[in-house]
Amino acid sequence: MDLIGKTAIVTGASKGIGLETTKILLENGVRVAGWSRTAPPGNHPGFHHVVTDVSDNSSVERAFDKTVNIFGDELSILVNNAGIGVEGSFETLEEEDWHKMFGTNVDSIFYASRLVIPKMRALGEGHIINISSIAGTNGIENMAGYCATKHAVAGLSHSMFKELRKDGIKVSCIYPGSTKTQFFDEFSSVSAHDHMMMPRDIAETILYILGTPANYLTVDVEVRPLKPKG
Repeated sequence: MDLIGKTAIVTGASKGIGLETTKILLENGVRVAGWSRTAPPGNHPGFHHVVTDVSDNSSVERAFDKTVNIFGDELSILVNNAGIGVEGSFETLEEEDWHKMFGTNVDSIFYASRLVIPKMRALGEGHIINISSIAGTNGIENMAGYCATKHAVAGLSHSMFKELRKDGIKVSCIYPGSTKTQFFDEFSSVSAHDHMMMPRDIAETILYILGTPANYLTVDVEVRPLKPKG
């Protein structure tokens, strides 16, 4: 896809992978609507922040309407990046945290994608990138709820790609390993450190995937730090 002049929606755009993805898209001529609860730092003429709770369908619908009002109907890129994780054993995990993770990590993809797909279909092109995790490929002790959501993202992505490829719409799923973001701020068992991948690394991967030829579809990409312990 030729990215210059395209319009993208990035969820969870205020920090981490979402923020770096927003930056790199702007650097490459893409206009970006950043959907998040709080505004990211900085200012760019091609960027508009839209206050959004991606786990709430009504909030997503309002954000979508505002995005179309700002940028028009030609929405070519959707990066479903927003995600949260809660640490804890399966049997002690609070019901509220279970639903919070599914709302942010899974429901948000359903809410946003079904609004954007008709716009992409009308364009005859589009690319949806869903951010899963290596937690979506295997189980992790004391992360059962998070793993469940990221396995769901993988299955959802595979079904979406099979349904939408005939319309010229690409769906790709990325499975990052440990990345130095605020994700680990609330964890007792691990802290973010410099031997992890950097958010910019994942943004570079997203940029590459978006720039592939029209008849070339990247379905799954798993990325990990080479020396996670240094």
